[in-house]
Amino acid sequence: MGFSLRLMVVALLSVLALPALAARLAAVDVRVDNLGDVVVADGVVEAVRQSDIAAQVPGRITALAVKVGDKVRAGQLLARIDERIAQQQTLTGRSQVTALAAQLDAASKEYQRKQQLYKQGFLSKAALDRAESDFKTTQAQTRAQMAQVDSAIVQTGLHSLEAPYGGIISKVDIELGDMASPGKPLITMYDPGAMRVVANVPQSRAGELRHDPATIEIPAAPPAYQLIKSTDMNILPTADPVSQMIQIRFPLSATVVGLTPGMFARVRLALDVRARGRRVSVPAKTVFRRSEMTAVYVLDARGQPLLRLIRPGRTEDGITEVLAGLEPGEKVVLDPLAAVPRR
Repeated sequence: MGFSLRLMVVALLSVLALPALAARLAAVDVRVDNLGDVVVADGVVEAVRQSDIAAQVPGRITALAVKVGDKVRAGQLLARIDERIAQQQTLTGRSQVTALAAQLDAASKEYQRKQQLYKQGFLSKAALDRAESDFKTTQAQTRAQMAQVDSAIVQTGLHSLEAPYGGIISKVDIELGDMASPGKPLITMYDPGAMRVVANVPQSRAGELRHDPATIEIPAAPPAYQLIKSTDMNILPTADPVSQMIQIRFPLSATVVGLTPGMFARVRLALDVRARGRRVSVPAKTVFRRSEMTAVYVLDARGQPLLRLIRPGRTEDGITEVLAGLEPGEKVVLDPLAAVPRR
């Protein structure tokens, strides 16, 4: 009898304590709010024109005319590869062309002389045909050799690496005496007059994007350009097969200066709320997780906290979207730890 009485007293005290607990719990309404009206994406500044300049011929680097940070103009010499072999091949080819030109001149005169003899009846048709054949053969050989000389001249020109456009040198991967090989990047440069910001956005939100001006924040930029409004947005049509992200490019005006490739950027993009329908959200601090369980404490009609499992969506700026488990107008406890029953 005494044990039963003690249980009744404990239960009564627990019931009496519930209103006091509920009075101490701060709560907030579950509502349909602006979560998802803006998506924030991390991005990076990059140059529209950035080139890795590689050698087209093998050889040793004999001259290096630039260093990182240098401004160069279009056509300016950047580096030179040892061209002595190519020059020797050009000289050899020209000598062979000179020899063949002499042979061609002799063959041409011989052919003309035999034409005259044939007309006078002192030479057979077969002998004339042989003379014509010798002339045309020498002529073809001369043309082929001249083409080889032209190719050797082009090869010699490939030993000089020149800037394809005016820009800034951002990377130099060679030193004097290094060996260059075809296709291996040696110098990287970019055009500072054409920059853009590239950001990645989940593919699931591609259809929700509005073509409103985007807000681009670049913390490391000069103060005048740390916050930029961009009205130009290019959405690439394909998504990354692994991350399922799509790339969005924001070309920047040529008046925006002081930016360098690789700077961190943060982009805020407007979303079309109507494309997503009703969206329920709560403050992120009201949500707690235990193992694979995600839940909140909801106040019932008497103001008592009840544990409620939810299916959360994305969390942005301290707000968590709730895909299932809550209805607008319900109240959730701001501090889940304060609502945990005490024994």
